[in-house]
Amino acid sequence: MALVPPLGFEPDEVKALLAPLRSRMSVAIWNCQNPFAVGAIVRVAHSFLPREVVIVGDAPYYQKASMGMEKYEQIVRLPDLPAFFAHVQGRPIWSVEKDHATVGLYDVERFPEDVVLVLGSERFGLPEEIIAASAAVVGIPMYGVNHSFPVAVAAGIVLSDWARRRANVTPSARE
Repeated sequence: MALVPPLGFEPDEVKALLAPLRSRMSVAIWNCQNPFAVGAIVRVAHSFLPREVVIVGDAPYYQKASMGMEKYEQIVRLPDLPAFFAHVQGRPIWSVEKDHATVGLYDVERFPEDVVLVLGSERFGLPEEIIAASAAVVGIPMYGVNHSFPVAVAAGIVLSDWARRRANVTPSARE
């Protein structure tokens, strides 16, 4: 199912080839203090071809953890919350946050076409301003005594479910 980058093509040429396959969904990462996790999220997000990956805050990210996928993605770096809100203005924000969940992942009927899925720091979660601005706060069902998933794993779970639901929508029903 995965596409193999054409040998001999420059990253911009590969990005151009992938452009028609991209969705209108964006992945945003809020001030994640784990540079390896940010790189892993970029790698995971690439598998679902979002419009962009937005990194908010000044926390570093380890590009090597993305296994080169950052070359094929539109990475947008924003310094703070005001810049984030200005960037996504008018688009539905859906946060992934277990402690403030308003809907379970398996109960989501449909993700908006142009949704901005926001993931936060494993330690501190998302700020109240993002939670308050969210059209939905998605919780991932968990079993056992573990309190949370690693943020890169949470990204993979939510993006996989987003893709599954999107694949089940007939083309005429898409916006």
